[in-house]
Amino acid sequence: MSAAARRPANPRTVTLDRSLEELPLFRLSDSPDDSATVFTTESGGRWRVLPAPGDRLPGTFDQDVYVELMRRYQELGNPADGAVSFTLHAFLHSMRRAVDGRTYEQLRGALVRLERTVLESTGAYRLADSGGMLDGRFTVLTSVSIERRRASDREQLALFDTTTAPEPGEARAVLAPTIREHVIRRHVVALSMSRYLGLTSPVARRLYRLLEVARTDGRLAWRVPLDRLKELLPLTQRYPSHLQRVLQPAHDLLFEAGVLRSATMRQERRVWHVDYVLGSRTAPSSSPDRGAEPGK
Repeated sequence: MSAAARRPANPRTVTLDRSLEELPLFRLSDSPDDSATVFTTESGGRWRVLPAPGDRLPGTFDQDVYVELMRRYQELGNPADGAVSFTLHAFLHSMRRAVDGRTYEQLRGALVRLERTVLESTGAYRLADSGGMLDGRFTVLTSVSIERRRASDREQLALFDTTTAPEPGEARAVLAPTIREHVIRRHVVALSMSRYLGLTSPVARRLYRLLEVARTDGRLAWRVPLDRLKELLPLTQRYPSHLQRVLQPAHDLLFEAGVLRSATMRQERRVWHVDYVLGSRTAPSSSPDRGAEPGK
């Protein structure tokens, strides 16, 4: 590994596997759903997200766990074995989540789900080394181990007022080789952690990730058919007016964060599109155009 690859990343940013960002992975709700996500790329490739038997698809909490895992991986200097170790307490604190028994269980469940959910590509997931498309399966994490704290450690927790759960535990997660290879090769999308965490809507967070894919392509404007955006996020709403009601609060948050300068929904030849104009990477935009209200 080169010195550049070993150098710790800027903690204010996180770089994500660009090939994975271009495809839907996390459902934008945490409701039970054991049906597969199926997505067809513009070139005809097929992408499927297959939940483990008896489990649901990764959701909004899992999305935030994935981003925090990637941040910690880079903070460690992109270790060759892909291993990231942490306490559950510190991990939740970095995610700006409440630290209690319920969120400990959510985190444990998310880590296991990222290990067991199968991602299947048939000409859909681009490989950075060859430029070709993957025909195969992988998981975000290749292994996860979670251990309860030793009794002597638990006795020390009583000395700290901020620790409310008796057994926060320690975890070790290993990122998939393909994902970490893309990070090392800089086949990535960069996010501002402060912006990402400042977006209180899961839809806004996913849309931010998609918009940064467009920025990585060198575009400051992105036109996307509404039906395609629905699949990329993904959303379950069917009608343009229903999708507008879901997207508008996310747009408002992205305007305030400076990610967007404008977002306009328009219909042309009976096809709805969304036209986005990206803002600066750092400065908030001014006088954003909030777009039009479509019909049903």
